[in-house]
This record gives sequence, structure tokens and C-alpha cells, in this order.
Amino acid sequence: MESKARAFGHPIHPMLIPFPLGLLGTAVIFDVVGALADRPGLRRAAHPMIGAGIVSGVQAGVFGAVDWASLPEGTRAKQVATQHGLGNVAVLALFSLAWWLRREQPASPTGAALGLELAGLGGAAVTGWLGGELVNRLGVGIAKDAHLNAPSSLSGPNGCV
Repeated sequence: MESKARAFGHPIHPMLIPFPLGLLGTAVIFDVVGALADRPGLRRAAHPMIGAGIVSGVQAGVFGAVDWASLPEGTRAKQVATQHGLGNVAVLALFSLAWWLRREQPASPTGAALGLELAGLGGAAVTGWLGGELVNRLGVGIAKDAHLNAPSSLSGPNGCV
């Protein structure tokens, strides 16, 4: 099934996801490198990047929700898309809490804030794989004749298990 939210013939959700992934991932890198190299400027720069990643993640999520709503009930695609969407809500919640915890001292994030960011990054890796499964395996958003009940890419002769 093709995406319901399209611009110039292309699905919008996949166009937007590089922004939150890039911003949030780079913020974590800046925080880790900033801590290891004692570079408070990097840690300070990570704080607004997290804010921008959250805002762009919400924007991408709106278009993802439009596509999710059009998936037929009872399909594997709907199940995977639900896990993908709820997982991304959790990722944004983790980063939002990390952003909030460091708001008064952006260049000095606490261990809790860094832990939340790392957990969010791990969650984003999982939800990113689920998004890839939706597009590459199930054809959601790109193929009129999508295979909405195709088995997981981790199963079968070409899978990992």
C-alpha cells in the first residue's frame, strides 16, 4: 500500500526521519565525546540538538500516524507499525526527560540524563530496524502491491535465525 501522506509523489514520513535520527544520534555522540575529552562546548551544543530532534521526531510521527491509520487491521504490517510507533514515542519520551533534566546546566548533563540518552539511542536502533522492516520487507508506503503479511526478515533461509 502506498503512503497516504505524500509530497511530490513520495511518502513524507521517510523524508523526515533523518532529522530526528541525525540530531538525537549526534547529540549523544557530542555528549559522550564531550565527557571523555572534557569539552563542555560539545555537551552544551547537544542540548539544543536534543530539542530539535524531539520537535522533528514529533513532526515525522504525525505523518507516520497518518500512514499507520491506513494499514488494514489484522496484518503483520499493522502489528510492526504499532511497535514502531509506540517505540518511537518511548524514544522521544526518554530524550525529552534527558533534555528536561539538563535544562538548567546544558553543558553538564547528569549521569541520569546521559543514561536516558543512551537508552533512547538504543531504542531508536530497534525502531529504525522496525521501520526498515515495514518499508523493505513489507513494502509499506512504497508499493501498491505491498506484502502486508510477509514473514520477518529475521526468519527463513535469508534471515538471521
